[in-house]
Amino acid sequence: MFRQRDIVLVPIPFTDLTSRRRRPVVVISNDEYNSNTDDIVVVAMTSNLRPVDYSFIITSTDLVVGTLPRPSRIRVDKIYPLAQSIVVKRFGQVNEATFDKICQLLSELVARST
Repeated sequence: MFRQRDIVLVPIPFTDLTSRRRRPVVVISNDEYNSNTDDIVVVAMTSNLRPVDYSFIITSTDLVVGTLPRPSRIRVDKIYPLAQSIVVKRFGQVNEATFDKICQLLSELVARST
């Protein structure tokens, strides 16, 4: 079972669906959901550090487990439900403060427009 805050590697298809590439993602679904279903809900990570709304940069100092080969951007606007069975490996876990940033941006993303 994968846990909330885990960084896992999954095959993600290119937008034209011609092939796949392994990409890191952060598990945002809670542990109860993860243990009771075959799925996890994740947000994307990228090595493209270009500023994008609903995203922020993390480094290895933002992890409690594992390391990142380079700074990465968490993209909270890229949310995916994925089958746990497609996860290639778990290689890290973000700290509580980083996960709090993810939750805050998710809240802003889905907030009602006024």
